[in-house]
Amino acid sequence: MKNIKLMNKIAAVGTDRFDKAAYNVGEDVAAADAIMVRSAVLHDMEFNPELLAIARAGAGVNNIPIDRCSDAGIVVFNTPGANANAVKELVICALVLASRGVVGGIEWVKTLTDDQDVAKVVEKGKGAYGGRELAGKTLGIVGLGAIGGMVANVATHMGMDVIGYDPFITVDAAWRLSRSVQHAKTLDEIYEKCDYITLHVPSLDSTRGMICEANIAKMKDGVRILNLARADLAVVPDVAKALESGKLGAYVTDFPTNETIKVPGIINMPHLGASTEEAEDNCAVMAADQLREYLETGCIRNSVNYPAIDLPVSSNVRLSVLHKNIPNIIAQLSVVISGRGLNIEGMANKSRGDNACSLFDISGDITDSDKAAVIAGISAIKGISRVRFI
Repeated sequence: MKNIKLMNKIAAVGTDRFDKAAYNVGEDVAAADAIMVRSAVLHDMEFNPELLAIARAGAGVNNIPIDRCSDAGIVVFNTPGANANAVKELVICALVLASRGVVGGIEWVKTLTDDQDVAKVVEKGKGAYGGRELAGKTLGIVGLGAIGGMVANVATHMGMDVIGYDPFITVDAAWRLSRSVQHAKTLDEIYEKCDYITLHVPSLDSTRGMICEANIAKMKDGVRILNLARADLAVVPDVAKALESGKLGAYVTDFPTNETIKVPGIINMPHLGASTEEAEDNCAVMAADQLREYLETGCIRNSVNYPAIDLPVSSNVRLSVLHKNIPNIIAQLSVVISGRGLNIEGMANKSRGDNACSLFDISGDITDSDKAAVIAGISAIKGISRVRFI
């Protein structure tokens, strides 16, 4: 019986993917083999020695201590693309909110009293909440992954000229883009040419604070900025100053903070990006399936700290080894396995940065003492993070 600890409410359609005869799933489980999490912050959490994996039902993993997990041989998964459609739809909503005085107009209508001729007052006062159309305007998209690519394609159908910037775009993502999307070679090209800019990048040293006074100065007067990615991509005092001066026409964020809610002109949405029934279900199912696959076969999909690896099962015993990506380690692993007279039927090895994973399918009669000796021998090798038989 494997224990799956839930750190947040996870959609039942996901948790039901675990066979109740083989898995114990819940918020109160002890000695967890795996964790499923959404927004709960795990940085101060002490992980039990049995913990093999953490699955984030969402794309961002800022709430998980990735480096500490890597050192402990804990594979961290996310669910890229599972909530992309939900976020894409909210970005389109944000484009409209940035262009038209919808938010202010709704709040104004709420102030109208019952004894007024509301229809007459509205016709007279609506001019204060006018705006402009999106068609014919230029949208700059920073980050052309699952969400950014979908936004780009929809925006072209809305009549916008679209320029995208992503130096790390994958071949698959590029194939999914409309041929109408222009490719910017630098961020400055986005800043200088676009009437609207939408951000779809993670929070990294290279992206934090990218919406700052120096970069805003490069932008068109009246530019509208959408940030449905991460709060710290923008320097709030600089945004406030630019809104006050009119340099920024609007700033819409899905990550309100104590700073942003105090700034006149910022449209704060309460982190609604992935908050649809469909997105929560998709993320839960994807996270659960990835955990099951790893726990039951050692294969890895959509990990943020270990490589993707797949090996069709060719024997009844599989050995999974997580280790550092250093020379000669595969040879050392093979020596330990063969030293017990065990035959390697199939193997796979993949690396990602400093971390690597090796899978071995072993044939023949394998005793518990063989397994114990192999685990002890491999654990003694420098650079080993985790070793287990499946």
